[in-house]
Amino acid sequence: MLTAVALLDEVLDAHAAVFGRDFTAYRNHAYRVFNLCVIQSSGDPEQLEKSAIAAAFHDMAIWTDGTFDYLQPSVTLATNYLVHSGRETWTTEISAMILEHHKISRYRGNPSWLVESFRRADWVDVTRGLITFGLPQSLLHAIFSTWPSAGFHKRLVQLELTRLRTHPLNPLPMVRL
Repeated sequence: MLTAVALLDEVLDAHAAVFGRDFTAYRNHAYRVFNLCVIQSSGDPEQLEKSAIAAAFHDMAIWTDGTFDYLQPSVTLATNYLVHSGRETWTTEISAMILEHHKISRYRGNPSWLVESFRRADWVDVTRGLITFGLPQSLLHAIFSTWPSAGFHKRLVQLELTRLRTHPLNPLPMVRL
């Protein structure tokens, strides 16, 4: 388990102001998803960087763009970062990681990409370990203890209820089959 990831912290800290009081909640969510993704991958340095970037940006547009229809705006944020940091060759994979992270069914695209590991990681976190994809409960407990929700899951419910009131026919635009 990685408790300090310079790249993840760098990206999150650069956007801290936009999160306001939700910063710790989002940071902890990003760290949980990052670690859950890394545990399911080979963990080579390039995969660690890709996981950190995707974890930082995957839900960010909820706050930067003030929308619950945030997948494409989050991809745009990540793409801008990748171009400016000289990692533009990763754009397609990281975009897929963000666009597919709420997919209900298995990702069947490029098997060498981190998309499926990232999708599973986010589902484990959003369900607070109700869905495990075979990960041991002891590991999940350690991750959830190290980075507590800090109000993240409560905030998601608040945002979902607001979206339901304003878009009753499309309350969860980020979910894909």
